[in-house]
Amino acid sequence: MAPTILSRRRRAPQELPVAPRVVAYARVSTAEQSTNGVSLDEQERRIRAHCMAEDWPLTEMFVERGISGSMTLRDRPIGRQLLRVLRPGDVLIAAKLDRLFRSARDALDQFAAFKKLAVRVYCLDLGRDDVNANGISTLLTTILAAVAEFERARIAERIRDAKAQLRFEGKHQGGSRPFGWRFGPPAGRGKGPTLVADEIEQAAIADMAAMRERGVSLMQVRDAMRERGFPISHETVRRALRRAETAGRMAA
Repeated sequence: MAPTILSRRRRAPQELPVAPRVVAYARVSTAEQSTNGVSLDEQERRIRAHCMAEDWPLTEMFVERGISGSMTLRDRPIGRQLLRVLRPGDVLIAAKLDRLFRSARDALDQFAAFKKLAVRVYCLDLGRDDVNANGISTLLTTILAAVAEFERARIAERIRDAKAQLRFEGKHQGGSRPFGWRFGPPAGRGKGPTLVADEIEQAAIADMAAMRERGVSLMQVRDAMRERGFPISHETVRRALRRAETAGRMAA
């Protein structure tokens, strides 16, 4: 009887742990200053320090310049690029929660998509843990995303108030010359010009307001102003009346 030859099963080589592919995202908007911990340099410093502490090689840094936080990540040019390159098992790092997301709802939706893709997300202002790791992190993320949304609303409110104050003080807010005003001397060194009332156009605005009180439509007001030699649109009529109304309320 021939001896039985036992086949020796070849053992697979031991797999070495693979370091995660790490990508980072940083953003500043046009309305923000490079201070208060939101500048690109500060965001990158925090991100690289975290990667060094975790011994993670940073694969790529996606930087969004001059993009408002009111846009979702997928609607931002660099944000779209980032989402296209993410693969299962990747690590995504941002210095702050509000650099990535526009609102609490946006954050929750995107976190769910990252979790489904098995992408770990680290927002360093939340700590050193993956935000999708457990229920407590998700709760904290929801709260902080709501706070970030509230802060953005307050910033927008302050900008509106500042513009209203500029209108009241007769200072230019940027852009084209508003109907009813002409440019005067600068408001100060390095500042925009003041606005000086144009008597002829101010009289036209008073007539516009009187016509609107009689129920005349914006289009009809526009046509009447064009017949008087003012080449304006109905939107110009709307803005001029709104500006006059705001100035009147603030002066009262």
